[in-house]
Amino acid sequence: MAAEPRFRKDADAAAPDVTADAVTPADAEAAADGRKHPVDETLPPLKMFTSGLQHVAAMYAGVVAPPLIVGPAVGLTAKETAFLMGASLFTAGIATLLQTIGFWKVGARLPFVNGVSFAGVAPMIAIGKDRGHDGIAVIFGAIIVASVLGFLLAPYFCKLVRFFPPVVTGTVITLIGVSLLPVAFNWSQGGNATADDYGSMTNITMAAVTLVIVLALRKLLRGFLQQIAILLGLVIGTLIAIPAGITDFSAIKNADVVGFPTPFAFGGPQFEIAAIISMCIVMLVCMTESTADMLALGKIVGRPADEKIIEGGLRADTLGSAISPVFNGFMCSAFAQNVGLVAMTKIRSRFVVAAGGGILIVLGLVPVAASVIALVPLPVLGGAGIVLFGTVAASGIQTLATAAMEKGENALIVAAALGIGLIPIAAPQFYHAFPESLLVVLDSGISTGCVVAIVLNLAFNHFGRKPDGVDEEAENGEHVVPAAAGVGVH
Repeated sequence: MAAEPRFRKDADAAAPDVTADAVTPADAEAAADGRKHPVDETLPPLKMFTSGLQHVAAMYAGVVAPPLIVGPAVGLTAKETAFLMGASLFTAGIATLLQTIGFWKVGARLPFVNGVSFAGVAPMIAIGKDRGHDGIAVIFGAIIVASVLGFLLAPYFCKLVRFFPPVVTGTVITLIGVSLLPVAFNWSQGGNATADDYGSMTNITMAAVTLVIVLALRKLLRGFLQQIAILLGLVIGTLIAIPAGITDFSAIKNADVVGFPTPFAFGGPQFEIAAIISMCIVMLVCMTESTADMLALGKIVGRPADEKIIEGGLRADTLGSAISPVFNGFMCSAFAQNVGLVAMTKIRSRFVVAAGGGILIVLGLVPVAASVIALVPLPVLGGAGIVLFGTVAASGIQTLATAAMEKGENALIVAAALGIGLIPIAAPQFYHAFPESLLVVLDSGISTGCVVAIVLNLAFNHFGRKPDGVDEEAENGEHVVPAAAGVGVH
C-alpha cells in the first residue's frame, strides 16, 4: 500500500488513495485540528465573487455555443436563439449549484462546474433539423427521459470507479486536456470558420498577446491577484482588442434588461423513440466524461472521488439535465476547462464555484449582464484557453507518472488508449463511413479513449494471470498523486 498522505496547513494537500469511504485521511486530520478541508472553506465575499466570475468567464463560450449552433439548425429565429442562450446560462447555474452545494445524495460537493454538453449538439441537430418549435420540443422530451434514466442508473454506474486506476485516469485526464486544446485553437482563430477574418493575423496575434499576459501575470503577481490572473488577462485582453476592432458591442445594444426563461416556451415536450434512444447514448457519454472529470478534479483538490462522490455527482448531472428542458435548456455535464482553472489558481473551495453558479443564474435572468461577459472576444478567450486546457493535460501526465509504467503492459494500455482517443482530433473524418448512431461515441476522443483504457486494463491487469512484475498496488492504482498544479506531496 502507498504511504498515507498528510494534510498540510499551507493547503497543498496530497491526493489520498481512492477508497470506498467518503472521509479521506486529509478530511480526518483537518477535522482533528479543527480546520476545514480547502474544498469546504468559504472565502471573503470579494474573493468569492471574483473567483466565481473567473469560472464563469472560462466557461461562458462553452455554455452559449451549443444553443448558438442548434438554434439556427432547427429553424429558430435570432431572437429565439438568443433566448435559448439565456436559458442555457440559467440552467447551467442551477446544475452547478446542485453539484457544489447539493442536497440528500445529489451533488459531488466538489468545485465542479456544470453546463451544456457539446456531446449532444450533433444528435440534437439531427433530431430537430428544420422542424422549428416541434424539433426543440422533441429534443427536450428526449433529454428529460434520458436524464431520468441516467439518474436511476447513477448508483450502478459509479461502481465503475474501481476500474479507474492511475493508468486509466491519467490517460483520460490527458485526453480531456488534449481534446479541449483544439477548441482553444479555434477560438484563437476567431471561432467562426466561415468568417472572412478566421485565422487572420489580428485574431491569432490577439490570442498570443492574451497568452503572454496571463503567463506574465502568473509570474509577476502574488497572492489573490495571481490566483485571478486568468480573469485579469481576459479583461486586459478585451481592452486591447477594442482598438483592434474585434470587440463586438452589438450584444449589449440588443439585450433586454430583464428576461425570465419561461417554462416550456417552445411548447410541451414531445416524446419520440428514436430521439430518446439517441439522447440516452449521449447521456452515457456524458456520464463517462463526468466520471473522468470528477476523478481528475478529486486528485487536484486533495479529495479523491470515491463511489459516493461520483454517485452524487452523476445524480446532480442527470437531475440538472432533467430540470434543464423545463426552462428551455439542454443536457448538462461537467466542464473540463474549469478543472484546469482550479488546478491553476489553487482555489479549491466549492463555494467559489457555487458563487459562479449564482452568477450564471443572474446572467440568465438579466440578459444585459450576460452580454457584458459576451464582450470578451473569442481570440482573447482562446489565448487563455491554451493555458487552461494545457494545465488539464499536464495534470494527466503527472498522474500517469504514478501508474507504474515500467511494469506489465501499462505502457501499452496508455499507448493504445491515447492513440485511439486522439483519432477524432487528428483525423476528424476518420469515422465518416460509420453509422450516425455510433458517431455520438466515436467522435468523442475522451469517451473512446476511456473505454479502451478500461477494457485493456481489465484484460491485462484483472482477468486471468497477472503479468510478471505487476504488483497489487500497481493493479489497484494505489499511488500518491505527484505535485500537479495545486496538489502537493510529501
